[in-house]
Amino acid sequence: MNTDAVKVLPGRYCNSLTEYSRFVTREVNIGDVPMGGNNPIRIQSMTTTDTMDTIGTVEQSIRMVDAGCEYVRITAPSIKEAQNLAEIKKQLRARGYTVPLVADIHFTPNAAEVAARIVEKVRVNPGNYADKKKFDQIDYTDLEYQGELERIFQKFTPLVKVCKEYGTAMRIGTNHGSLSDRIMSRYGDTPQGMVESAMEFMRMCERLNFYNLVISMKSSNPQVMVQAYRLLVETMVAEGMNYPLHLGVTEAGDGEDGRIKSAVGIGTLLEDGLGDTVRVSLTEEPEAEAPVAIELVRRYTLREKAKGERQKVEASGENKNLSPLTFDLSPSKHNPYEYKKRETYEANAFIGGHLVPRVVVDLSKKNLKDPAVLNEAGYLYSPLLDKYNMAEQSVDFVYLADELPSFTLPGNLKQLYNYNTWLKLTDKTNCHPAFTLHEYIGDVDRSSKLNLVRLKPADIDSDAFGSIQLDNSLVLVLETDALHGMAEQRSFFFKMEELGLDVPVIVKRSYVFESESRESGVGSQEEQTQDLELKTQNLQLYASTDLGALLVDGFGDGIWIDAPELPTNVITSTAFGILQATRSRISKTEYISCPSCGRTLFDLMVTTQMIRSRTSHLKGLKIGIMGCIVNGPGEMADADYGYVGSGTDKITLYRGKEAVKKNISSANALDELINIIKGDGNWIDAVQE
Repeated sequence: MNTDAVKVLPGRYCNSLTEYSRFVTREVNIGDVPMGGNNPIRIQSMTTTDTMDTIGTVEQSIRMVDAGCEYVRITAPSIKEAQNLAEIKKQLRARGYTVPLVADIHFTPNAAEVAARIVEKVRVNPGNYADKKKFDQIDYTDLEYQGELERIFQKFTPLVKVCKEYGTAMRIGTNHGSLSDRIMSRYGDTPQGMVESAMEFMRMCERLNFYNLVISMKSSNPQVMVQAYRLLVETMVAEGMNYPLHLGVTEAGDGEDGRIKSAVGIGTLLEDGLGDTVRVSLTEEPEAEAPVAIELVRRYTLREKAKGERQKVEASGENKNLSPLTFDLSPSKHNPYEYKKRETYEANAFIGGHLVPRVVVDLSKKNLKDPAVLNEAGYLYSPLLDKYNMAEQSVDFVYLADELPSFTLPGNLKQLYNYNTWLKLTDKTNCHPAFTLHEYIGDVDRSSKLNLVRLKPADIDSDAFGSIQLDNSLVLVLETDALHGMAEQRSFFFKMEELGLDVPVIVKRSYVFESESRESGVGSQEEQTQDLELKTQNLQLYASTDLGALLVDGFGDGIWIDAPELPTNVITSTAFGILQATRSRISKTEYISCPSCGRTLFDLMVTTQMIRSRTSHLKGLKIGIMGCIVNGPGEMADADYGYVGSGTDKITLYRGKEAVKKNISSANALDELINIIKGDGNWIDAVQE
């Protein structure tokens, strides 16, 4: 049994819900790059080449390492690929690369046993390693269930013995979409089923005195993924375990969507102090994944440093005016293992209650003489017709501060003004005041419709907050630019629940990004473009973490991203992307696209873009695009339709988990998929601009 200290309290999944505190796990040796314990959070990715293409795999592995990967994972679907790992490793070592290699195993215990003698770690999926997945519904008696576990133990034991003999680590990697029929029959397609799937194999390892384990709970749905990891930690701690965690959102997709979805899932858990290695799964070249993972992790490296420096200052007594780092709360109503939206009233039948979260953008520093300024906020102005068309991603509020537009705004777009400016408006239709807390508690005029009050998390303990006048027109705007603002904002919501307050809350996060150029605005056009791309990506990662972490727990009736250096369309797209990734508000088609690997049977990047080009207008549909059967009906468990490689130039199409067209030519597959969608009545024609 593990003797390392376990710091999580009973009934809790992390050290603290109100400040950053990394959960300390057992150290696991993986070559010369140990994981867990006090080691840094490690970065990894997976090759996309054919494992039998030795030179191609070696070259790609080198690019991955040069991009920042500390582990390289390679698929080994059969014995021949497992054996070729030795040649790949030999050539990497000859070129001076000692990166630990990880063999990715599905279905084939004999390949795993070969690979475990060669590489530093093997990954097995408990849903299909020694189990079966035929989508059968069977009711197991306790005796039958135990009999199945004994059968699996006999098939799994040889691999464990090889790992012990060769000092090879193992990742037990559960995937939401590939739970076995046995697990599905007893636990269903749930986070609990994911956890139990892994725990069964972990208990077998401990029964064999093998502890060199890493655990993962992956899903294409960040909400499910977060709940599963949290439940895993609580379950492990209850059984005296604290194995390192491999974090990842599987099949996240590409571009903006892939980065946002990954950050919502991974970032939320990093905020909780969980995670010892990160893999960002993008439908892009694997070397593009490492920089994204590095940036996600970098915030927490800096945060630990800042926390240590702050504690030194507090201990010295040199600064008595530091605001509290955290709230001391023990939330009783919050259940981190299932989604439940915080209950609020509906203000003006527009925000709160059961309504989708609203989006606010700041246009106060834009050209308010030109109606086209609203294009980037999702209102497309036609000069010829002098009217607006709403896009799928049209914001709900624009903050104008003290500036007055010289044109008429759309009738369904609400305007926010600072209180003193709002007072002076002659026509207040669709115009609402944004108060400071002290302005609102005075004897002042208020809107009969909506009154927004801006405040900081710490204000909830102030006398001013205690004096606030409650009525159904009140909406709070919870603001922060703090380093660890998510925990402070989450603490605010806990305190609101303690006080029994059901006021809707818009969550506002402010970001300032330093320019990579020597001076702002200086540099070539290419440098400025790269600088904007980097700031855009960082906004996507940071805001998805900070706001997504609240939304997956049901906190927040609106979001407001403040990033003055970035274009409005970037902010708008990021905001709606976060709502989509957290399943809070659907505004576009969702693609569950695997990141490709050596098993992939077609060019995933090209195919994904091709499918997007013809289906991206199907708002609310989820389409899975999988390179092979391993990442097929199981991995895309959340999808409405699936496009899965089943052989060379062959595609199998799915409706949910049911294969409806098997082994059709890739030349016709997309047309056939569209015909299935049309036949189900889920197709609409794209609007021609």
